[in-house]
Parts: sequence; C-alpha cells; structure tokens
Amino acid sequence: MDKSGSLAEYVPDAHQIVIEGQRRARITGVVDVESFHEEEAAILTEAGLLILAGEELKLTRLDPDSGQVIVDGRIQSLEYDRPTARRGLFARFRG
Repeated sequence: MDKSGSLAEYVPDAHQIVIEGQRRARITGVVDVESFHEEEAAILTEAGLLILAGEELKLTRLDPDSGQVIVDGRIQSLEYDRPTARRGLFARFRG
C-alpha cells in the first residue's frame, strides 16, 4: 500500500474486469494466459494471477496486442493468486 493506504501501486489502472450477467468476462491488462479449460482459466494480469472458475468456459477473444481477453460461459468465481512460472498462450503466440 502507498502512504494514503490505497492499493493503487498493486492494482494498475490498465487492468479491468467487467462481468456481464455471469455469462461473459471482459478482462484487460492481460499479460499472459497460463491455462484454460472448460471449468477454470488462469490469466496473468498486471495485478497478478487471476483464477476464473465456472462451467462451459470458452475463450472467445484473445488479443495479445491489446492485452484483452473475453471469456464466455457460466462464471462462478474470480480470485487472485500468485503467478506461476509456466509458459502461457500469449508467450506461445509471440514465439
């Protein structure tokens, strides 16, 4: 935390999550996608590793240039965790 007691230094303004009716998550400030399955996605953001859990999850947009990911499906929870050293989808696209 900074001197004012806010989390501003830990959560960059460029990172946002918008949930639309528990059926779509728009995530910006994405650095990498660590893993993605129908029930869980591990997405590395500027604010840390985001674990998104749900059912019938689909990665409908993956844009490494803009750092945006869109996930459709039944979204049940979002949680931040520590990043892992695994190689994600963005890294694979970049070579």
